[in-house]
Amino acid sequence: MQDPLTESPGISVLVHVELPREESREDLAELERLAETSGAQAAQIITCSRDVPDAAYFIGTGKVEEVKAAVLATGASTVIFNSRLSPAQERNLERAVGARVMDRIALILLIFAQRARTYEGKLQVELARLQYEQARLVRGWTHLERQKGGFGLRGGPGETQIELDRRALRERVTQLKEELEAVSRRRGQNRSLRLKRGVPTVSFVGYTNAGKSTLFNRLTQAHVYVADQLFATLDPTLRNVEIPGFGGAVFADTVGFIRHLPHDLIAAFHSTLEETAGAALLLHVVDASDPRRDENIESVDKVLEQVGAGGVPRIMVFNKCDLVEGRKPEAAEGGGGVAPKVWVSARTGEGLDSLLEACGRMLSREKLDFAVKIDPGRGGRLRAMLYALDAVKSESVADDGTLTLELSLSKEDAARTDSATGGQLAEAAGGEAPWKDSGQFDFDSVQ
Repeated sequence: MQDPLTESPGISVLVHVELPREESREDLAELERLAETSGAQAAQIITCSRDVPDAAYFIGTGKVEEVKAAVLATGASTVIFNSRLSPAQERNLERAVGARVMDRIALILLIFAQRARTYEGKLQVELARLQYEQARLVRGWTHLERQKGGFGLRGGPGETQIELDRRALRERVTQLKEELEAVSRRRGQNRSLRLKRGVPTVSFVGYTNAGKSTLFNRLTQAHVYVADQLFATLDPTLRNVEIPGFGGAVFADTVGFIRHLPHDLIAAFHSTLEETAGAALLLHVVDASDPRRDENIESVDKVLEQVGAGGVPRIMVFNKCDLVEGRKPEAAEGGGGVAPKVWVSARTGEGLDSLLEACGRMLSREKLDFAVKIDPGRGGRLRAMLYALDAVKSESVADDGTLTLELSLSKEDAARTDSATGGQLAEAAGGEAPWKDSGQFDFDSVQ
């Protein structure tokens, strides 16, 4: 028996409403892709334009009759709207057309539920779904008018069934948040260990279906699931990679973004998106062949701002350049606030060497190169810590026993080492601490 939370919508009628407000506009082609990804069979597409949504049905009564006729003619079991509906609009439409009604948010949540594979992914999807359903508890329930009363009965005297359901839902949401917080703590510990070892994270971000997972597989020799579908990859994947001319790094593949990504999903996937916010570098993968690529870039930028990753250094990776006439794999340096750009083809492998070189250059910019001198008989712990971070490029000993170490390490590692040794690193550097003046982070917060 199929899980109702992941059950395909089956034969469906799609409804697309053009609204004048930019923040309310959705893409019909994207709705068709979302429906296809969920397993729906689009039997008919109905479009219309409105200045403002109807309070009762979102669409006008004439269009409601048209949708009802389409349901009867096609035998559709589901009507999918390319907009967010209020609970009242959803209930009114279901009564009027005689079929299940889903809005765009419910469709996305369904796809995420179908795609979740890991423990964390399933928790995140359930949390997002429950938060969405909190306002829709009355939908589909026929017993909510009953009251629970009397001594010894669950819920206490006079508590209605809907109150019991709401309380149970709140308790489950609290439990899920606690479990996800535990997952987030473990993820944070792993991230701290990587930072301690001086291993940066490079996070792949981009509009869904831009080819992130194909590119990730090419660069890491991983076997992440790849398909020509929206949200083909949901759960994050991390792999160790050796970047020529730089060293080790961790590449992280994340869920793809779309326009108007639901806030419930952003909140539920907070612990996963922390990998993006805490990354040393973002690879913003763009489908170079998509005619709406500029709009897609803007949509991804908005989500990055929402999750606190707007200020993370990035490289714009224009994938699928083999599908663009006259475009060859190449790289362009950034500067003046403009991110470097690299054109690649994950399918053919062209341009990947240039991409790795660009990654190495960007990550190297975050490192400091300087020398320190350690007096004889002192600084044993400092020297050990620097070697543990693989920060020592060379070491020489003077006649009086003074050690000179040529270092290359990140600003964060320099700050942590100096703090852990009570300022010995700054003292050994001649009283200078370039990491304090970098403006890249809050020195006092790094312990």
